[in-house]
Amino acid sequence: MTTVAEWGFALYVHWPFCLSKCPYCDFNSHVRERIDQDRWRIALLTELDHFARETAGRRLTSIFFGGGTPSLMAPATVAAVIDRAAERWQTDPDIEITLEANPTSVEADRFADYGAAGVNRVSLGVQALNDDALRTLGRGHDKADALRALTLAANIFSRRSFDLIYARPGQSVSDWRQELNAALALADGHLSLYQLTIEPGTAFHPLAARGALVLPDEDAQAALYETTAEVTDAAGLPAYEISNHARPGEESRHNLTYWRYGDYVGVGPGAHGRLTLGSRKWATRTHRAPEIWLERTERLGNGEHPREPIALDLQWREMLLMGLRLAEGVDLDRMAAAGDGTPSSALDQRKLAPLVAGGFLQVDGQRLRATPAGRLRLNAVLAALVG
Repeated sequence: MTTVAEWGFALYVHWPFCLSKCPYCDFNSHVRERIDQDRWRIALLTELDHFARETAGRRLTSIFFGGGTPSLMAPATVAAVIDRAAERWQTDPDIEITLEANPTSVEADRFADYGAAGVNRVSLGVQALNDDALRTLGRGHDKADALRALTLAANIFSRRSFDLIYARPGQSVSDWRQELNAALALADGHLSLYQLTIEPGTAFHPLAARGALVLPDEDAQAALYETTAEVTDAAGLPAYEISNHARPGEESRHNLTYWRYGDYVGVGPGAHGRLTLGSRKWATRTHRAPEIWLERTERLGNGEHPREPIALDLQWREMLLMGLRLAEGVDLDRMAAAGDGTPSSALDQRKLAPLVAGGFLQVDGQRLRATPAGRLRLNAVLAALVG
């Protein structure tokens, strides 16, 4: 039987602050004029200790500093978190430690200090290799900054990735193909390629609602997605997840823990976690507002909301929602082991059968996968399967 340890055990650390809010971003990020770095460092370590007491003896396979903009963290804070994690848990000899960063000069100048602190993988928010597009996206850097940051990162970190956003207003397939080929020439072993979506609560949302911001239509988005798969496959960086592409062995180990439904600790404002404690799986989440989280952590030792056990049917749902994003799909034996031992108990066959017959899903041995047609329409497929 597969054990919990085989799916990884990860630590996510959320830094909620940015220099400015990007107009497409609906993440838990905030702009503050002044941040007490020492106070925040102590609070992050305090909450880390809280979760470490419950998970003593686990082997940590990855740490991920996300946000917000983690490259605004003092390097001393990053070092302190990495050191404390190594004190509280066993650490995998090949532990992956990732920090998200923006390519602005002020942040790139900290790269050497982050490397010295123990970060061995950087994920750069490049977002576009076109200055007009970067202005539209509200980014604080230009193409020259991005190229400088990529060069600097290559000299410091053993593993690197960067993000691009496509399906932008007015973007054609030929434009995207050219930009993607340029990105692949700069890439190391990993690229994250996301379609632009308009989310409620973002600055883009009211613009789109009144027609001032128009994204490519559904057919054009499909063509852009298919071009993405074609170009990255030919370059040897196939999609191992719906929006993430890597050479074999260069996949994000941290994110694979999420998608394979492993356990992870979430520290910092608005961080979520999934923890197997005893015979039950628990969902954890912390207060989203930075000031409330900070006050509660200083007063109580953590910023958690009341914790909830995850019912078995919700575990199956989450396994499917996460696992079908992966090219490898979902392990049906694992789903069966969580229930009464039969894969059919974990799946509604009345919903599954038409999706298989329609060519959107396939069952290959004991794995359930989305087909290329299914990945193109994954949100609809997931809604039909688990809705």
